[in-house]
Amino acid sequence: MSAERILVVDDEEAIREIVCSMLTNAGHQTRQASSGLKALEILNSGAEFELILSDLMMAEMDGIGLLEKVKESFPDLPVIMVTAVHDISVALAAIRNGAYDYLLKPFEREQMLAMVKRALEHRRLKLENRAYQSNLESLVAARTEQLRQTMTDLERSYDITLEALGDALDLKDAETEGHSKRVTAFTIAVARAMGLAGDRIRVIARGAFLHDIGKMAIPDAILRKPGALDADEKAIMMEHCFRGYQMLRKIPFLSEASDIVYSHQEKYDGSGYPRGLKGEQIPLGARIFAVADTLDAITSDRPYRAAQPTRAALDEIAKYSGTQFDPVVVKTFLSMPESIWEDLRKQINSQIHRYNYPDKFVKASAGD
Repeated sequence: MSAERILVVDDEEAIREIVCSMLTNAGHQTRQASSGLKALEILNSGAEFELILSDLMMAEMDGIGLLEKVKESFPDLPVIMVTAVHDISVALAAIRNGAYDYLLKPFEREQMLAMVKRALEHRRLKLENRAYQSNLESLVAARTEQLRQTMTDLERSYDITLEALGDALDLKDAETEGHSKRVTAFTIAVARAMGLAGDRIRVIARGAFLHDIGKMAIPDAILRKPGALDADEKAIMMEHCFRGYQMLRKIPFLSEASDIVYSHQEKYDGSGYPRGLKGEQIPLGARIFAVADTLDAITSDRPYRAAQPTRAALDEIAKYSGTQFDPVVVKTFLSMPESIWEDLRKQINSQIHRYNYPDKFVKASAGD
């Protein structure tokens, strides 16, 4: 370990020589300055020191003036003031202004060396603590980035899970594919227009995308029946909301979305199923989805009729505001440019084989 460098400042040469001799014999390196101004010249020249030992009363800038400059430009450099007994009040003021300690003249060699040792140890601990804090901040930053990457990877695993669920449903019901993607895009667009937070929109998007997942539990004979369903078959088909809820509620990242799946066939006036929920009893995501679902149903081809224009869907939704649909959602929906729905439909249809989870596509197309 290299010897500590100490700057000795005093306007009396004999005192400087004595002090430097004591410090040198104790293993320290020393340099002398005859005034506060000379000390500043040495410091500003780039010379480095671990401690300053300065007389208090000097011509050409006294110890107090030197202390002020040192604390301003070299805040980590401790200063010990050397003073006579009658200057004690000034020395105490110096400590309040940042001096490490003061040494009364005349002093013993061991007394001075003990104080120098304490000052140097104080400086070392202060610098080590700062280095520790800096390293800790770097470690926290690194761990934060690591956590962010882990969350990104986890989010990606969520998307893969959704894709797998969507693919499984597509194999069960071929008509679901395009519908699920379009209705999710429409739902996201309305949710954004309503000013919902991004995290909440993601939950709603997952619920919209998987709204028909419960159909995987419906027998193929009913799900794919070409003709009309009888009363018993309709009752079984209506179970798909609860079946979907049961499938998703135990999956942590889909537990909130499962409420939307459970409620996506409810109506604002309470005439829907499976629980007959009314008004705000229905999750907001399900209320938004109901509008988006009707929009896609009317503007898509069906075996029993051709797709109708967007204006027909808007009129139908406006007609049933307050009964089938939440009036607040409808108001936002009708305030949006009519062209957005056809644009989204075209974009989703053109990307149908490139994206399984439309939230990613809608985010990209909206610049989010």
